Amino acid sequence: MAATRGQKKKVETVMHEFKEGDLKSSSGAKVRNRKQAVAIALSESGQSYKQSPTRNRRKKAETARTQRKR
Repeated sequence: MAATRGQKKKVETVMHEFKEGDLKSSSGAKVRNRKQAVAIALSESGQSYKQSPTRNRRKKAETARTQRKR
């Protein structure tokens, strides 16, 4: 599946969070493993598998809220 500009930006954002030490897993623990960070980035961007548009919109809104908090 070809990545769109938005998906690439999402992966970039999540990996930046990981490098800064701000990325958290679904349980709330800090992500310390690069492979786990990549998995989260691909999942949130919708590149890991074909996701429904509803789930992608929800994830995008969730990330936007997280970004505004900083």
